[in-house]
Amino acid sequence: MTASTASTTAPYQLVRDAAAAIAEASGVESHDLALVLGSGWAGAADLLGETVWQAEATSIPGFRPPAVAGHVGMLRSVRVEGTGARALVLGARTHFYEGAGVDAVVHGVRTAAATGARTLVLTNGCGGIDPSWRPGTPVLIRDQINFTGATPLVGANFVDLTDLYTPALRKIAKQVDPSLDEGVYMQFSGPTYETPAEVQMAKVIGAHLVGMSTALEAIAAREAGLDVLGISLVTNLAAGVSGEALSHEEVLEAGREAGPRISRLLAETVRRITAAGDGGAADAAASAEATEGGEA
Repeated sequence: MTASTASTTAPYQLVRDAAAAIAEASGVESHDLALVLGSGWAGAADLLGETVWQAEATSIPGFRPPAVAGHVGMLRSVRVEGTGARALVLGARTHFYEGAGVDAVVHGVRTAAATGARTLVLTNGCGGIDPSWRPGTPVLIRDQINFTGATPLVGANFVDLTDLYTPALRKIAKQVDPSLDEGVYMQFSGPTYETPAEVQMAKVIGAHLVGMSTALEAIAAREAGLDVLGISLVTNLAAGVSGEALSHEEVLEAGREAGPRISRLLAETVRRITAAGDGGAADAAASAEATEGGEA
Protein backbone atom coordinates (compact mmCIF):
# COMPACT_ATOMS: atom_id res chain seq x y z
CA MET A 1 0.00 0.00 0.00
CA THR A 2 1.38 3.40 -0.94
CA ALA A 3 1.53 6.28 1.53
CA SER A 4 -1.17 8.17 -0.39
CA THR A 5 -3.49 5.14 -0.38
CA ALA A 6 -2.95 4.64 3.33
CA SER A 7 -3.77 8.29 4.08
CA THR A 8 -6.99 7.96 2.08
CA THR A 9 -8.20 4.71 3.65
CA ALA A 10 -7.24 5.54 7.26
CA PRO A 11 -10.14 8.00 7.87
CA TYR A 12 -12.65 5.52 6.47
CA GLN A 13 -11.28 2.72 8.65
CA LEU A 14 -11.74 5.02 11.64
CA VAL A 15 -15.33 5.58 10.49
CA ARG A 16 -15.96 1.83 10.32
CA ASP A 17 -14.48 1.42 13.79
CA ALA A 18 -16.72 4.20 15.11
CA ALA A 19 -19.87 2.71 13.56
CA ALA A 20 -19.04 -0.71 15.00
CA ALA A 21 -18.43 0.83 18.44
CA ILE A 22 -21.79 2.64 18.35
CA ALA A 23 -23.61 -0.55 17.35
CA GLU A 24 -21.94 -2.52 20.14
CA ALA A 25 -22.42 0.12 22.83
CA SER A 26 -26.01 1.01 21.92
CA GLY A 27 -27.30 -2.40 20.93
CA VAL A 28 -28.78 -0.71 17.85
CA GLU A 29 -27.72 -2.52 14.70
CA SER A 30 -28.48 0.35 12.34
CA HIS A 31 -29.90 3.87 12.26
CA ASP A 32 -32.32 5.41 9.78
CA LEU A 33 -31.51 9.09 10.18
CA ALA A 34 -28.85 11.25 11.81
CA LEU A 35 -28.86 14.80 13.14
CA VAL A 36 -25.97 17.17 13.79
CA LEU A 37 -27.10 19.65 16.42
CA GLY A 38 -25.44 23.06 16.21
CA SER A 39 -25.63 26.09 18.49
CA GLY A 40 -29.16 26.52 19.84
CA TRP A 41 -30.47 23.15 18.65
CA ALA A 42 -29.52 20.78 21.49
CA GLY A 43 -33.01 20.77 23.02
CA ALA A 44 -34.47 19.06 19.96
CA ALA A 45 -32.95 15.73 21.02
CA ASP A 46 -35.24 15.61 24.07
CA LEU A 47 -38.37 15.89 21.90
CA LEU A 48 -37.52 13.25 19.31
CA GLY A 49 -38.56 10.25 21.37
CA GLU A 50 -37.04 7.72 23.75
CA THR A 51 -33.28 7.86 24.21
CA VAL A 52 -32.15 4.24 24.25
CA TRP A 53 -28.43 5.00 24.52
CA GLN A 54 -26.19 7.97 25.09
CA ALA A 55 -22.51 8.41 25.73
CA GLU A 56 -19.78 11.00 25.63
CA ALA A 57 -18.65 11.35 22.04
CA THR A 58 -15.02 10.85 23.02
CA SER A 59 -15.84 7.25 24.01
CA ILE A 60 -16.27 6.46 20.29
CA PRO A 61 -13.23 6.27 17.97
CA GLY A 62 -12.47 9.46 16.04
CA PHE A 63 -14.76 11.83 17.96
CA ARG A 64 -13.24 14.86 19.64
CA PRO A 65 -14.48 16.85 22.66
CA PRO A 66 -16.41 20.02 21.73
CA ALA A 67 -14.29 23.14 21.56
CA VAL A 68 -17.22 25.57 21.59
CA ALA A 69 -19.74 26.48 24.28
CA GLY A 70 -23.24 25.48 23.18
CA HIS A 71 -22.23 22.04 21.88
CA VAL A 72 -23.05 19.21 24.26
CA GLY A 73 -20.43 16.64 23.25
CA MET A 74 -22.80 13.67 23.53
CA LEU A 75 -24.00 10.99 21.13
CA ARG A 76 -27.50 9.55 21.42
CA SER A 77 -29.54 6.81 19.82
CA VAL A 78 -33.21 7.75 19.87
CA ARG A 79 -36.32 5.75 19.00
CA VAL A 80 -38.42 8.35 17.17
CA GLU A 81 -41.84 8.75 18.75
CA GLY A 82 -44.70 7.66 16.52
CA THR A 83 -42.56 5.90 13.90
CA GLY A 84 -40.11 3.72 15.81
CA ALA A 85 -37.30 4.81 13.48
CA ARG A 86 -33.80 5.06 14.90
CA ALA A 87 -32.12 8.45 14.96
CA LEU A 88 -28.45 9.00 15.73
CA VAL A 89 -27.99 12.39 17.38
CA LEU A 90 -24.53 13.92 17.03
CA GLY A 91 -24.04 16.58 19.67
CA ALA A 92 -20.31 16.71 19.02
CA ARG A 93 -19.13 18.80 16.08
CA THR A 94 -15.54 19.48 15.08
CA HIS A 95 -15.11 22.82 13.33
CA PHE A 96 -12.65 23.46 10.53
CA TYR A 97 -10.97 26.26 12.49
CA GLU A 98 -9.90 23.80 15.21
CA GLY A 99 -7.10 22.71 12.89
CA ALA A 100 -7.74 18.95 13.14
CA GLY A 101 -8.22 18.59 9.39
CA VAL A 102 -11.23 18.04 7.16
CA ASP A 103 -11.52 14.32 7.94
CA ALA A 104 -12.10 15.18 11.60
CA VAL A 105 -14.74 17.73 10.59
CA VAL A 106 -16.76 15.19 8.62
CA HIS A 107 -16.09 12.14 10.79
CA GLY A 108 -19.51 12.30 12.43
CA VAL A 109 -21.32 12.49 9.11
CA ARG A 110 -19.39 9.59 7.64
CA THR A 111 -19.96 7.56 10.79
CA ALA A 112 -23.70 8.22 10.58
CA ALA A 113 -23.73 6.88 7.04
CA ALA A 114 -21.76 3.82 8.17
CA THR A 115 -24.40 3.12 10.84
CA GLY A 116 -27.00 2.85 8.07
CA ALA A 117 -28.48 6.35 8.07
CA ARG A 118 -29.96 7.42 4.73
CA THR A 119 -30.94 10.95 5.76
CA LEU A 120 -28.89 13.63 7.48
CA VAL A 121 -30.22 16.75 9.19
CA LEU A 122 -27.60 19.48 9.60
CA THR A 123 -28.29 22.45 11.89
CA ASN A 124 -26.26 25.47 12.87
CA GLY A 125 -26.35 28.91 14.39
CA CYS A 126 -25.36 31.59 11.88
CA GLY A 127 -25.26 35.23 10.91
CA GLY A 128 -28.07 36.58 8.78
CA ILE A 129 -27.49 38.95 5.88
CA ASP A 130 -31.19 39.66 5.26
CA PRO A 131 -32.21 42.21 7.94
CA SER A 132 -35.78 40.88 7.94
CA TRP A 133 -34.51 37.63 9.50
CA ARG A 134 -34.21 38.72 13.10
CA PRO A 135 -32.21 36.69 15.64
CA GLY A 136 -34.18 33.55 16.49
CA THR A 137 -35.42 32.95 12.92
CA PRO A 138 -34.96 29.43 11.48
CA VAL A 139 -34.12 29.35 7.75
CA LEU A 140 -33.95 26.32 5.46
CA ILE A 141 -30.69 25.94 3.55
CA ARG A 142 -31.42 25.74 -0.18
CA ASP A 143 -27.81 25.75 -1.40
CA GLN A 144 -24.35 26.57 -0.14
CA ILE A 145 -21.05 28.25 -0.89
CA ASN A 146 -17.99 26.49 0.49
CA PHE A 147 -15.53 29.33 1.15
CA THR A 148 -13.10 27.31 3.26
CA GLY A 149 -10.75 26.41 0.41
CA ALA A 150 -10.99 22.77 1.53
CA THR A 151 -13.01 19.67 0.66
CA PRO A 152 -13.50 16.23 2.24
CA LEU A 153 -13.14 14.64 -1.20
CA VAL A 154 -9.80 13.26 -2.38
CA GLY A 155 -8.62 12.53 -5.90
CA ALA A 156 -10.80 12.22 -9.00
CA ASN A 157 -13.94 11.87 -6.92
CA PHE A 158 -16.50 13.97 -8.79
CA VAL A 159 -19.71 14.38 -6.78
CA ASP A 160 -22.76 16.18 -8.19
CA LEU A 161 -23.94 18.87 -5.76
CA THR A 162 -26.78 20.23 -7.90
CA ASP A 163 -29.42 19.30 -5.32
CA LEU A 164 -27.10 18.99 -2.36
CA TYR A 165 -29.93 19.93 0.01
CA THR A 166 -32.76 17.57 -0.87
CA PRO A 167 -35.83 19.53 -2.10
CA ALA A 168 -38.28 16.89 -0.84
CA LEU A 169 -36.96 17.27 2.71
CA ARG A 170 -37.38 21.04 2.60
CA LYS A 171 -40.94 20.43 1.46
CA ILE A 172 -41.59 18.35 4.57
CA ALA A 173 -40.16 21.07 6.84
CA LYS A 174 -42.41 23.65 5.19
CA GLN A 175 -45.42 21.41 5.78
CA VAL A 176 -44.53 21.58 9.47
CA ASP A 177 -43.97 25.35 9.40
CA PRO A 178 -45.18 27.13 6.24
CA SER A 179 -43.54 30.38 7.38
CA LEU A 180 -40.03 28.99 6.84
CA ASP A 181 -37.88 30.91 4.37
CA GLU A 182 -34.99 29.48 2.35
CA GLY A 183 -31.50 30.81 1.75
CA VAL A 184 -27.96 30.09 0.65
CA TYR A 185 -25.45 29.32 3.40
CA MET A 186 -21.81 30.31 3.07
CA GLN A 187 -19.17 28.64 5.22
CA PHE A 188 -16.14 30.69 6.17
CA SER A 189 -13.08 29.16 7.82
CA GLY A 190 -13.36 31.02 11.13
CA PRO A 191 -12.73 31.41 13.98
CA THR A 192 -12.93 35.16 13.38
CA TYR A 193 -16.37 36.48 12.55
CA GLU A 194 -16.72 37.84 9.03
CA THR A 195 -15.83 41.46 8.40
CA PRO A 196 -18.50 43.81 7.05
CA ALA A 197 -16.68 43.76 3.69
CA GLU A 198 -16.73 39.96 3.61
CA VAL A 199 -20.43 39.96 4.41
CA GLN A 200 -21.06 42.34 1.51
CA MET A 201 -19.01 40.06 -0.75
CA ALA A 202 -21.09 37.09 0.41
CA LYS A 203 -24.28 38.98 -0.37
CA VAL A 204 -23.08 39.91 -3.86
CA ILE A 205 -22.27 36.30 -4.76
CA GLY A 206 -25.61 35.03 -3.53
CA ALA A 207 -25.34 34.13 0.16
CA HIS A 208 -28.02 34.92 2.73
CA LEU A 209 -26.45 33.18 5.75
CA VAL A 210 -22.84 33.05 6.96
CA GLY A 211 -21.19 30.72 9.45
CA MET A 212 -18.33 28.36 10.24
CA SER A 213 -19.76 24.87 9.77
CA THR A 214 -22.10 22.69 7.69
CA ALA A 215 -20.83 23.02 4.10
CA LEU A 216 -18.00 20.50 4.41
CA GLU A 217 -20.31 18.09 6.26
CA ALA A 218 -22.95 18.39 3.54
CA ILE A 219 -20.40 17.51 0.85
CA ALA A 220 -19.32 14.41 2.79
CA ALA A 221 -22.96 13.43 3.23
CA ARG A 222 -23.64 13.67 -0.47
CA GLU A 223 -20.51 11.64 -1.21
CA ALA A 224 -21.96 8.94 1.08
CA GLY A 225 -25.30 9.04 -0.77
CA LEU A 226 -27.34 10.67 1.99
CA ASP A 227 -30.36 12.92 1.56
CA VAL A 228 -29.61 16.20 3.34
CA LEU A 229 -31.82 18.71 5.16
CA GLY A 230 -30.11 21.86 6.40
CA ILE A 231 -31.64 24.37 8.82
CA SER A 232 -29.88 27.47 10.10
CA LEU A 233 -30.89 29.45 13.16
CA VAL A 234 -30.13 33.14 12.65
CA THR A 235 -28.50 33.98 15.97
CA ASN A 236 -27.31 37.46 14.98
CA LEU A 237 -27.31 39.82 12.04
CA ALA A 238 -24.02 39.48 10.17
CA ALA A 239 -21.26 42.05 10.61
CA GLY A 240 -22.16 45.44 9.21
CA VAL A 241 -25.87 44.68 8.80
CA SER A 242 -26.93 46.04 12.20
CA GLY A 243 -23.85 48.08 13.06
CA GLU A 244 -23.46 46.25 16.38
CA ALA A 245 -20.42 44.26 17.52
CA LEU A 246 -20.66 40.46 17.40
CA SER A 247 -20.14 38.07 20.31
CA HIS A 248 -20.54 34.36 20.99
CA GLU A 249 -22.68 35.21 24.03
CA GLU A 250 -25.20 36.78 21.64
CA VAL A 251 -25.25 33.54 19.65
CA LEU A 252 -25.93 31.48 22.76
CA GLU A 253 -28.66 33.82 24.01
CA ALA A 254 -30.51 33.74 20.67
CA GLY A 255 -30.33 29.96 20.74
CA ARG A 256 -31.78 29.81 24.24
CA GLU A 257 -34.68 32.08 23.35
CA ALA A 258 -35.52 30.25 20.11
CA GLY A 259 -34.89 26.80 21.59
CA PRO A 260 -38.48 25.67 22.27
CA ARG A 261 -39.77 26.69 18.83
CA ILE A 262 -36.94 25.26 16.79
CA SER A 263 -36.86 22.06 18.85
CA ARG A 264 -40.55 21.42 18.13
CA LEU A 265 -39.98 22.21 14.44
CA LEU A 266 -37.08 19.79 14.18
CA ALA A 267 -38.73 16.98 16.13
CA GLU A 268 -41.92 17.08 14.05
CA THR A 269 -39.95 17.32 10.80
CA VAL A 270 -37.93 14.24 11.75
CA ARG A 271 -41.10 12.37 12.69
CA ARG A 272 -42.60 13.07 9.27
CA ILE A 273 -39.39 12.17 7.43
CA THR A 274 -39.15 8.83 9.20
CA ALA A 275 -42.87 8.04 8.87
CA ALA A 276 -42.33 6.88 5.28
CA GLY A 277 -39.84 4.18 6.35
CA ASP A 278 -37.40 3.12 3.63
CA GLY A 279 -39.12 4.93 0.79
CA GLY A 280 -36.66 7.81 0.66
CA ALA A 281 -37.09 11.57 0.80
CA ALA A 282 -39.58 11.85 -2.07
CA ASP A 283 -41.88 9.21 -0.56
CA ALA A 284 -41.56 10.86 2.85
CA ALA A 285 -42.69 14.17 1.39
CA ALA A 286 -45.63 12.53 -0.38
CA SER A 287 -46.58 10.67 2.80
CA ALA A 288 -46.47 13.83 4.89
CA GLU A 289 -48.53 15.67 2.31
CA ALA A 290 -51.14 12.92 2.26
CA THR A 291 -51.33 12.92 6.06
CA GLU A 292 -51.68 16.67 6.10
CA GLY A 293 -54.44 16.47 3.52
CA GLY A 294 -56.23 13.78 5.51
CA GLU A 295 -56.13 15.84 8.69
CA ALA A 296 -57.57 18.84 6.85
